[in-house]
Amino acid sequence: MFMRSIFPSRGAARARPPRRLDRVVVPTGVERPFPPGAIIVTKTDTTGRITYANPTFLAMAALEEADAIGAPHSIIRHPDMPRCVFAHLWREIEARREVFAYVNNLAADGANYWVLAHVTPSLDGSGRIVGYHSSRRPAGRAARAVIEPLYAELLAIERAHASRREGLAASQATLADELEALGTTYDALVLSLVRG
Repeated sequence: MFMRSIFPSRGAARARPPRRLDRVVVPTGVERPFPPGAIIVTKTDTTGRITYANPTFLAMAALEEADAIGAPHSIIRHPDMPRCVFAHLWREIEARREVFAYVNNLAADGANYWVLAHVTPSLDGSGRIVGYHSSRRPAGRAARAVIEPLYAELLAIERAHASRREGLAASQATLADELEALGTTYDALVLSLVRG
């Protein structure tokens, strides 16, 4: 065992209709290299729809800006990512806490790329969450050597259940048990891997 721009148009601001790719992306198994020194930046609204994407995100995700803006951030979700990791991420940011997570992303052309994501809630002047900001750097090889087997185990647990809800609950329980056995939390584990 192991261990989401609504760009205002001139005049009145209005949200763009939700966008989605009209195709299913099949992973090719080809890993896209991360450009040296680059940082991926995206912003989303409170429902996880992309409101801003920097050029690095567009290049890494093999997306045109018109396809990215207004799309759910899950447009780049790799099918080999366990859902319990995203459940943890959402729980943390909705509670107004920053979160770091290792994520394997799927580009529109089928390539994948691993990142260390740092996600924070964006607050208005009243302290209300109005969206989320994420910056991503490449995930180091040593960290991936720890994270990939953990994620594979959690994914297998999720897929072993006929019900998605039961699979998610089982993988969350397994993650909690394994972290408890190590005497750590997911966030502490990630940060320890960042520090090496």
